[in-house]
Amino acid sequence: MREWRVWRKRIVSAAVLGCAGLLLTVNTALAFTNLQKNSRGPEVLQVQKCLKALGYSIPELDGVFGNSTYRAVMAFQRSNKIKITGVVDKKTYNALQVARRNFELNGGLERETAGSGRADDGDSWQDMKGSAVNVPESQPFLLRDNVPNVIRTAKKYIGVPYKFGGDTPKAFDCSGYLQYVFARHGMNLPRTADLQFKLGRSVPASRLEAGDLVFFSTYEPGASHCGIYLGNGEFIHASSSKGVRVDKLNDDYWKAKYYGGKHIVK
Repeated sequence: MREWRVWRKRIVSAAVLGCAGLLLTVNTALAFTNLQKNSRGPEVLQVQKCLKALGYSIPELDGVFGNSTYRAVMAFQRSNKIKITGVVDKKTYNALQVARRNFELNGGLERETAGSGRADDGDSWQDMKGSAVNVPESQPFLLRDNVPNVIRTAKKYIGVPYKFGGDTPKAFDCSGYLQYVFARHGMNLPRTADLQFKLGRSVPASRLEAGDLVFFSTYEPGASHCGIYLGNGEFIHASSSKGVRVDKLNDDYWKAKYYGGKHIVK
């Protein structure tokens, strides 16, 4: 009996690690226990891979349930109207499976955002995403003639409060704000700052143009905060302390946190 248990455990572990769809296996699901901060192992790794594939910020796929995984789980729960605990319970686990399956059926083009709210003019955010064109990586995509319109839209939401996971005019986080603004002009940006950093071409700050994107390393290493460059050394962003506002790149705080600029205007 002991040998059978060991053998069975090895089979289940191998299935989990080799799952091409990045989903937990049925055997694992049947024996599922909550995953939370400080949990470790292949189950945590698969959850991390699933969240990252869905567009959430997971800087390191290490099988350790740390702060970034905790924040990503909370953001996923908020988007899917699940009680926000930061714990991967059975309900969250099942929702991850459904989201990952939908992601694959849609060709991996965009993350599901169920329950993310409605735009202020009556257009649903999901409808806006559905009609938007996915922007390409490593090449400019924003027409120069359209820059004033994008900036005008961005400034329209000055004063909107910050909320982690927010992606509607009720409240924004930094990447949700950029995604929302660009979607209103037919461009579908990824949901998180680290993925948005893959867009466009890297340029020094001295060569930024109005409409380009700027990134900062704030709460975690790498591109973890973002904004839209306005020109004259200013950028607009959803600040965690004061909501949507305009700041200067050479302010002491932002200058120290500056991570890079991406040229997206063509």
